[in-house]
Amino acid sequence: MNETSNNTVTDERSDLLETLAKHRHFLRFTTRDLTDEQAGQRSTASELCLGGLIKHVTSTERRWAEFIQQGPSAMPAFKDMTEADFAKRADDFRMLPGDTLEGVLAAYEEVAAVTDKLVADLPDLNASHPLPEAPWFEPGARWSARRVLLHIIAETAQHAGHADIIRESLDGAKSMG
Repeated sequence: MNETSNNTVTDERSDLLETLAKHRHFLRFTTRDLTDEQAGQRSTASELCLGGLIKHVTSTERRWAEFIQQGPSAMPAFKDMTEADFAKRADDFRMLPGDTLEGVLAAYEEVAAVTDKLVADLPDLNASHPLPEAPWFEPGARWSARRVLLHIIAETAQHAGHADIIRESLDGAKSMG
C-alpha cells in the first residue's frame, strides 16, 4: 500500500485511529458519573484507581508519541532514571491532591488529539528509532511508528480492561454487558 501525506489518512491509518479511539472510549467510559473521590478510590487489591489509570495512559501515550518524533531521547534510559523519576512515574498511577477527574480527562483528550494528528501527518509509518535501554526491551531493538502505535493501542486496551474491573468493584457498573 502506498502511504500518502498532506493530511490524507490512509485506510491503515484510519484503522489504527479507529481502534485506538474505541479503546480510549471504553477507558473514559469507566469514569462516567463518578466524583473526584471515587475516581481516586482503590476498589480492588491493586493499587490502581480509575483516575490514576487514565493519568498513566495519558503519560504513556504522550511519551510514545514523542518517541515517534524524537527517538529514544524522548525517554530516559532505565539505568539513568533517578528516584525522582520513579516517584513521578508512581504518581501517574494515582489521583494526587488537586487532581480532578475533569482535569485528568481533559489532559487525556489533549494528548489523544496530538497523537491522532501525528498519525495522520506522519510521512511514513515505517520510520523507526532504536528503543531506549531498559530491561524489558531487547538490546538494539528498533520500533517503527506503526509498532509504537500498536503498543499504544494495546496499552490502552489493557488498561480499559483493568478500569472496567475497578469500576465494577467500585459500584457494580460495567462498560459492557
